[in-house]
Amino acid sequence: MSSVATLPTESRYSKLSYLTCAVLIWFHIQAVAAFWSFSWTNLFVAVFLYWVAIGLGISMGYHRLHTHRGFKTYRLFEYFLAICGTLTLEGGPIFWVATHRKHHQHSDQELDPHTPRVNGFWAHLGWIVFGEAHHNDTAQMSKYAPDLAKDPFYTWLTTYHWVPLTVLGFGLLAIGGWGLVNWAIFLRVVLGLHSTWLVNSATHMWGRRRFATKDDSRNTWWVALLTFGEGWHNNHHAHPTSARHGLAWYEFDVTWLELKVLKALGLVWDVRVARISQATEEEIAA
Repeated sequence: MSSVATLPTESRYSKLSYLTCAVLIWFHIQAVAAFWSFSWTNLFVAVFLYWVAIGLGISMGYHRLHTHRGFKTYRLFEYFLAICGTLTLEGGPIFWVATHRKHHQHSDQELDPHTPRVNGFWAHLGWIVFGEAHHNDTAQMSKYAPDLAKDPFYTWLTTYHWVPLTVLGFGLLAIGGWGLVNWAIFLRVVLGLHSTWLVNSATHMWGRRRFATKDDSRNTWWVALLTFGEGWHNNHHAHPTSARHGLAWYEFDVTWLELKVLKALGLVWDVRVARISQATEEEIAA
């Protein structure tokens, strides 16, 4: 992390969200229980849903489309990606987009929702359990995402973001019992949460800084592997609207590869890509 002085912590831990804590503890307990019900089917379904939720829902949907408008697509596909995003237990689209836009606007400053300049715990988990619980405060968060707030579907989905995951859970329970639910819901959600939170914490603490941004963002390859390309965070902060985060051939960005396929199929268009100068290209190749 940079040499900039850390931010004050005193008032940040004054309010604990008991409901959030209870849900997180419950999900972690069920996630541990999953290891007593291993099967290849359970593992396959969990991995598939991890890709659907994190790869499509968060990386392609909530982040590169809904927050930064890095590409255009049909409205129904937008809605599909938003529903996938709710399967992560990270809130609805308006909440997620508003929080992330505040992060970019005040990155690693006092108003950043999850900067490690407070400390690593705050950036990773503390801001969730001690921060303001606005997951269902659609009206409040709409102020930071007015474009999404104009759409009744996004308003409804943000308020009732827990519905798709609940319906999926009951469906899996009917098909495969609690063993499948523990793997495909609880363990998968817990791993997805921590992987996404690593973008808030690890990629502002460890890794390489290719671009001299005003924040502490870094490129962290192992976070990129866990999050389908979101770990190339310094690249992203330097070029926030670019739908491509891995800007060098060796920066593996699964979501970007998927977008190239979808563009070839005509499902997405007007895909924004950062234009890198020759000098920067030489630096990237070094």
